[in-house]
Amino acid sequence: MNKALLIFAKQPLPGKVKTRLSPPFSLQEAAEIYRCMLSDTLVKVAEFGDVEKFLFFEPSSGAEDFFRANFPGMRCLPQLGAGLGERLEKAFETVFALGFESVAVIGTDSPDLPLSYLRQPFRLLEKGQADVVFGPAADGGYYLLALARSCAGLFRDIPWSTNRVLEKSLRAAVALQLRTVCLPVWHDMDTVEDLKEFLAAAGSGSAPRTLDFLRDKGV
Repeated sequence: MNKALLIFAKQPLPGKVKTRLSPPFSLQEAAEIYRCMLSDTLVKVAEFGDVEKFLFFEPSSGAEDFFRANFPGMRCLPQLGAGLGERLEKAFETVFALGFESVAVIGTDSPDLPLSYLRQPFRLLEKGQADVVFGPAADGGYYLLALARSCAGLFRDIPWSTNRVLEKSLRAAVALQLRTVCLPVWHDMDTVEDLKEFLAAAGSGSAPRTLDFLRDKGV
């Protein structure tokens, strides 16, 4: 097995996740929405065979115990570094050092992402058609990044949590002379408007835990 999928995640603590959903949701409800999205994401990637999965959790009190207890069998490692760019850089370096030849990372904000969107970047990398694959998000970031080798420069001087993340990352890829491919655009679920769009388009098998929770809340 020479492919690895990294999932960046946080412990679902009130006031620490999905704070843009509060109001109208309480901080506890926002944390529960995140918990549903996290669970849907990890259940989905479990169906993705022939790829080793690594869960990189943001360090917090009790985080390691939470992830090991709730997702047994998942390889759990702490994110290391002062900011998101450094944490991504170190996570890729860690997994490439284990001998993997193609590595992708996702978060938990797109629990309804089709499995085909996860498979495609590995095919592109394995066929030598790209050095880096981005999954552009509708908000100007990216929902997925896949690499054929460590590329520290992709994560430096990026204005994280802005609508310029993808733009700056693509420029960095050009500067590093990396062959770049972009997947179709998909959405993150960060705001109430995002949740409503998800509900309007969701099928019964699309992120079912998130879907059921939001329907119960009458979103």
